[in-house]
Amino acid sequence: MSKIFTQADVSSHSKPDSLWIVIDGDVYDVTKFADDHPGGKKILQRVGGKDASKQFWKYHNEGILKKYQGKLQIGSLDSKPKAAAPAPAAAPAPAPKAAPKPKASTASSSSHEQSEALEPFGQLIPFADPSWYQSYHSPYYNETHAALRAEIREWVETAIDPYVTEWDEKKEVPAEIYKEMGKRGYLAGLLGTKYQSNYVENPIKSVPAEKWDLFHEMLVTDELSRTGSGGFVWNVIGGFGIGCPPLVKFGKKPLVDRILPGILNGDKRICLAITEPDAGSDVANLTCEAKLTEDGKHYIVNGEKKWITNGIWSDYFTTAVRTGGPGMNGVSLLLIERDFPGVSTRRMDCQGVWSSGTTYITFEDVKVPVENLIGKENQGFRVIMTNFNHERIGIIIQCLRFSRVCYEESVKYANKRRTFGKKLIEHPVIRLKLAHMARQIEASYNWLENLIYQCEKMGDTEAMLRLGGAIASLKAQATVTFEFCAREASQIFGGLSYSRGGQGGKVERLYRDVRAYAIPGGSEEIMLDLSIRQSLRVSKMTGMKL
Repeated sequence: MSKIFTQADVSSHSKPDSLWIVIDGDVYDVTKFADDHPGGKKILQRVGGKDASKQFWKYHNEGILKKYQGKLQIGSLDSKPKAAAPAPAAAPAPAPKAAPKPKASTASSSSHEQSEALEPFGQLIPFADPSWYQSYHSPYYNETHAALRAEIREWVETAIDPYVTEWDEKKEVPAEIYKEMGKRGYLAGLLGTKYQSNYVENPIKSVPAEKWDLFHEMLVTDELSRTGSGGFVWNVIGGFGIGCPPLVKFGKKPLVDRILPGILNGDKRICLAITEPDAGSDVANLTCEAKLTEDGKHYIVNGEKKWITNGIWSDYFTTAVRTGGPGMNGVSLLLIERDFPGVSTRRMDCQGVWSSGTTYITFEDVKVPVENLIGKENQGFRVIMTNFNHERIGIIIQCLRFSRVCYEESVKYANKRRTFGKKLIEHPVIRLKLAHMARQIEASYNWLENLIYQCEKMGDTEAMLRLGGAIASLKAQATVTFEFCAREASQIFGGLSYSRGGQGGKVERLYRDVRAYAIPGGSEEIMLDLSIRQSLRVSKMTGMKL
C-alpha cells in the first residue's frame, strides 16, 4: 500500500543526501538518481523538498514518468485529491468478459453481431481513439476484440512505451520484445489469414483461435502503434508482416512446416526482399537473377536488394528474383536463408524509422534449393500483388494511429500550455487545427473499417481485384493525413517538437517517420493513379455502363 506523507515530511528531505520531490501529488525519492539525471543533479537539488510538477512537465512527457515511477515513487501526499492521480495512457479496462457463445447463425456471421455498445476504454479524449472505444455502436467489434485490446494496451504501456525513445536512439529493439510477440501468440494472427494455431506453442489467450478475424489483426497493429514509433512497429511486425504471408499461402507444405514454427514463436525472423536500387514501385522490372542449375536442383541467385525492413536481423528472406524473361511474367519468389553462402547484409541509415533495421542485401552466387520456391516459377508477380493489399492495409492502420497520436499529444499539451494569458486550447486557431486533424482521421478510419470488412468476406483473388484500387487510394489518403497531423501537431508544440525527446518527442519522431510511410508500399502518386486505373478496369469487367 502506498505511504502517505505531509508536505512537511517532504520539505525535510531537501538535501543532496536525502532528496525528495513531488510530481502531481506523488512523492519520489531521487537521492540515488540525482547523479544519473540527464540534466545534472543541481536541477533536482533546486526543487528538493518541493513540488516539481511544473518543472517536470516542462521538459518531459508521460513516458518518462512511467519509466521511473516504479523505481522512484515512495508514496503520495495526504493532500492529493483522488482526481489528481496521474492517469496512465489508458484507464484500467474492465476485466475481459468471456467470448459470447455463437448464436444459431454461422460462426463467421456471429463474429460481427454486436448488438450492444462495448464499455468505454481509455482516456475518452474525443477522436484520440476509434469511436467504439467510447461506447459508440459498431457492427465490427465484440467482447473478444475488447479483451484483446485490454491485453495489448497493458503490455504496451508497461513494457514498451516507456522505453521506445531509448530504443529508437539505439536503433534497435531488444530481441526479447520480438520473442514476447511470439510467446503471446500475436505473430500467428498477423498474416491476413486464419489464426495459425497449428504452428505456435502459446496460442493467443484473450481470443479463441476459431474466432480470430481481420479486426483482431487490425487491433494488434493499432495498439502497438500507440507508441508513436514507426521504427518500433516495423521492428516487431514490419518485415514479418510482409515476408511471412507469401510463405504461408504459397509455400510447399514441407517448407512451411520446417520454417514457420520458429518464426511464429519468435525464435526466427523473416523479411520481404523485393525493392532494388533501380526497381522500387516498378516491381516488374527487377533484375536480381536466379538461374536454375543444370541438374535442376538449385537456383543460383545474384543481385542486390535495398531498403529491406528487418534485413539485418532476419534469418529468412522472401526474395523476388528473375527466373524468366523481362516483365512481370519472368518473376519468381524464393525463400533465401541467411546461412546460405553468399548472403551479406549491411544497415542503412535513413531519415526515420530508426529502430526498424533498414538493410542493403547482396546475393553473390547464392545456392538455393528448388524446394524453397514459393508458388510457381515465373508466377511470383501474382503472389506479390496479392501481398500488397495486406502490406498497404498495415501501413494505413499505422498511419491513422500515428495521426491519432499526434492529435492526442496536441490535445493534452494544448490543455497545459498557456500563451497570452490563456491555455492554447482556448485559442480558436488551435481548436481549428485539432478539428481538421480529427475530421481527416475519422473519415479515413471509417473507410478502413469498411475495407477490412470486405477483405473478411472476400477471398484473396477477389479482394486483390475488387479492393486493390480502393486500398491503394486509402493508402495515399492515410499517409497524407499522417503528414498533415504531424505538421499541425508540430505547429502546436512549437520548439518542443523540433528537439528530440521531452514533451514533443513523439511528434518530432513521427514527423521523421512520415516519408517512410508515404513512399514504401507504393508512393502516393502511384497509389492514386493505380486506384483509378484498377477500379475502372474491374468495374468495366463487372458491367460498368458509361
